[in-house]
Amino acid sequence: MYFLGIDWNPGTGIDLGFFTIHYYSLMFVVAFTCGWFIMKKMFVSENVPIEHLDKIFIYTVVATLIGARLGHVIFYDWAYFQNHLLEIFLPVKFDPFEFTGFRGLASHGAAIGIIIAMYYFSKKVSKKPMLWILDRVVIPVAFGGIFIRIGNFFNSEIVGKKVADDFPLGVRFLANNEDFFRHPGQLYESFGYIIVFFILWYVYWKTDKKNVLGYIFGLFLVLLWSVRFLVEFVKEAQVDTRSEWALNTGQWLSIPLILVGIYLMVRSNKKTIKA
Repeated sequence: MYFLGIDWNPGTGIDLGFFTIHYYSLMFVVAFTCGWFIMKKMFVSENVPIEHLDKIFIYTVVATLIGARLGHVIFYDWAYFQNHLLEIFLPVKFDPFEFTGFRGLASHGAAIGIIIAMYYFSKKVSKKPMLWILDRVVIPVAFGGIFIRIGNFFNSEIVGKKVADDFPLGVRFLANNEDFFRHPGQLYESFGYIIVFFILWYVYWKTDKKNVLGYIFGLFLVLLWSVRFLVEFVKEAQVDTRSEWALNTGQWLSIPLILVGIYLMVRSNKKTIKA
């Protein structure tokens, strides 16, 4: 018997008659807007030229969207997209023709895209070490992850596995025509990112670790991808043919990022920023 069983079917968005605001798109707007203000607070405190803020915002938005899209294509659905290359960056399907919007974004791809973008930002704009900017940008990134997973919950996608009959919590995703309850894996992950954000926020503002190159970035990698690794145990495999793997795709992709994070934290004391 479920102590808290929820029937979930909020629709795809807010219908304004002439236009529909899709919940997932709205969550992206909230994530990037909040990220801009978080970065502004850090830049002001460190006397970083404020004109850099808009540039890093553009770099991050573009890198997130392109990286996430390519990550989904390469890591999860290449079997389809290798024969539909035009659909990778177009919001349509051609066979048959259908307007689908932009669907299919992978967080591991977004992470790779952001790292590449911050490399160019450090070389072309800030003239600071790449790890310096990564130590800061991961804080709003962690905050943004909270809302992206809420967006997935609104879309009834990236769902959790079926819960046991004696488990006290479950969500029935009516939009998927299901008559059983699942783990709200999207919300588990979102809650985990709240914890990650507050830990990073505390370390940045209350300790001297922001002056140790790579420490906060390494901590981010360890915390965020550990959350992802653990939550994947209660999420359905996104690729059906990999459902019998001991670890799913998301977990295998998270392991090297966790190890890189540990490495950065261990070696970071050798990279203290000079005053």
